[in-house]
Amino acid sequence: MTAPQPKQAIASMLSYRPSFGVPSAGRLIRLSANEGALGCSPKALEALQKSAIDPSRYPEIQDHQLNEAIAERYNLDAGRILTSNGSDELISLLTLAYLEPDDEVVMSEYAFLVIPQATQIAGGVSVKAADIDMTVSVDNLLAAVSERTKILFLVNPNNPTGTMIPQEEVVRLHKNLPPHILLVLDWAYAEYLEDGFSDAAARMVEEHNNVVMTRTFSKLHGMAGLRLGWAYCSPEILTTLASIRGPFSVNQAAVMAGIAAVKDTEFQAKSVAHNRKWMAVLPAFLKQLGIEVIPSETNFILMRFEPSKGVTAVEAEKFFSARSILLRTMGAYGLGDYLRMSIGTDEEMEILKDAFIALMQSGGQPE
Repeated sequence: MTAPQPKQAIASMLSYRPSFGVPSAGRLIRLSANEGALGCSPKALEALQKSAIDPSRYPEIQDHQLNEAIAERYNLDAGRILTSNGSDELISLLTLAYLEPDDEVVMSEYAFLVIPQATQIAGGVSVKAADIDMTVSVDNLLAAVSERTKILFLVNPNNPTGTMIPQEEVVRLHKNLPPHILLVLDWAYAEYLEDGFSDAAARMVEEHNNVVMTRTFSKLHGMAGLRLGWAYCSPEILTTLASIRGPFSVNQAAVMAGIAAVKDTEFQAKSVAHNRKWMAVLPAFLKQLGIEVIPSETNFILMRFEPSKGVTAVEAEKFFSARSILLRTMGAYGLGDYLRMSIGTDEEMEILKDAFIALMQSGGQPE
């Protein structure tokens, strides 16, 4: 051995690295990262410009003004909120805090890639339960639970499929789990749904000491670049996670922008309306072109390109990339025939529609 070696659990890991791409010419239309189509709240930008941020000073370990703003917006107990450097950090903290070596983590077949990655880093074992029609199966999740299971992650709506299960199924899942298993509800896309969806999850957290809800400012709030997430959990779980979280996990800029963003309900409503507009238009448009679309409750669409119809996912991705339109390839999920596309601005969506027509007319061949 001639150099330092990583621990065995991570030696062969395939890192999760989102593909943002480089435009071949001109402006890049980036529809590969599920970012907010309209950017962030103007009030959040104003807060960043006007706030008295002092880069020489550490931020608060836990900013209570941010917690109170989140709690007021979503009808929560501020004392149960733990903010973080994006919700990815929370996933890592949960696996590090609650897994011993070789403990199992149950997740759906196409769960967010950060979950199995964090599990492996923590020394745990990922157990994937098969989906049914690209949708989480509660029965299959429960069947995958064993004596070694310590955590069960439910991403709902799910990334990358966009599908979701109703609250009744979430309740059934929890009811049939042993109380020592931690149920993590990754609700990253909750803001695109009716408020009652996240309200129900919050009440589960308040009524049971083995449920955690994770959320993010990266999607509807349009703050992916500032890395801000939060968990809603029992005081005991919060204390555990806070004990291993970096003391200054959330920076001053994220706090200031987060407070303004969560209070700007007018911008949130505008963003939701924009998303619903295009999620009502694009699936039908794509189906008319002969492209299979997975039903989605998020701000993105998962599409299947049938090679026998003349255009493969690889050809489509290259075709769009040549036009500086970036879609997300799905090979890392074992979905090589699929691409994922986020919703963009009105202008970007019109350009995209024209590009799809050109793609199908050309058979995927470069112009």
